[in-house]
Amino acid sequence: MPNLTLSPYFNLTMFMNIGPYRYLALASCLLLYLFIVCANWTILLTIFREKTLHEPMYIFIACLSFNALCGSMGFFPRFLQDLASNTHLISRAACFAQIYLIYTYGGNEMTTLCVMAYDRFLAVCHPLHYHSRMTVKKALTLVGLAWLLPISVITIAIYRATTLPLCGNKIQKVFCTNWNIVKLSCVPTDLNNGLSMFVTICTIFLPLVFVLYTYTRIMNAAWRGSAKFKGRVFQTCMPHMISFVIYSIALFCDLALSRYNAEEMNPFLAIILSLEFVIIPPILNPLVYGMKLPDIRRHILKIL
Repeated sequence: MPNLTLSPYFNLTMFMNIGPYRYLALASCLLLYLFIVCANWTILLTIFREKTLHEPMYIFIACLSFNALCGSMGFFPRFLQDLASNTHLISRAACFAQIYLIYTYGGNEMTTLCVMAYDRFLAVCHPLHYHSRMTVKKALTLVGLAWLLPISVITIAIYRATTLPLCGNKIQKVFCTNWNIVKLSCVPTDLNNGLSMFVTICTIFLPLVFVLYTYTRIMNAAWRGSAKFKGRVFQTCMPHMISFVIYSIALFCDLALSRYNAEEMNPFLAIILSLEFVIIPPILNPLVYGMKLPDIRRHILKIL
């Protein structure tokens, strides 16, 4: 039987010794973090201050920005600390806290995008009934449900992982992930694998199918409309489509990497693929919505 480890720390093994270049990497990542914080706070404050933006679509955009701040808070402070350090040990408590923040960020992002797709579906396919079907109160309720579902299933999955006896402490990542810890277990993990699959279905595949269905309906409605109607649909739906595609690609890369042996890959490629998920969507979302939606762009310029 493998030796049971009682180590209170995990070792993040994907960090590489890049010599003096680590200070350049540290400065670059710090600037990225500051940009994410400033850009998403700007979106949040703009929507909060302007009463004309207190509408469902902008409430969902504010939720995306708040979620990006939460996910970045779970990743960047620890990542910056590891870049500045020669050792990459993280305590069990800090590791599982990081997993919880990053995983809830990932689940909340997809379910929020799902709710936004439903909002755009009502606006395009049922414009006469939109304001009766999608009120601010209903929007807040949908956001609450969209966040409650992933938080609930992720909490169960992570709690189950905390009870596993482990036969190692090496995590092939630059941040903690649930699956990498489950792979260290000394006992069968069939229940954990089932929970992981359930979480993936609830927070990724079902929202993905729903978004694809709603946009199929939206495209059919736009195709039958006039050129002016197509232009309006394109203007209002394009930011959401960009966010959804970018996030789906980043998420797919992270899922594929988690199931693949990172030691068999080019280390730089493995690090880039693992960082896409937690860096690219929080950076691009405020740019996409701040630049593409004229109402938000106008109020941001006024504030600046």
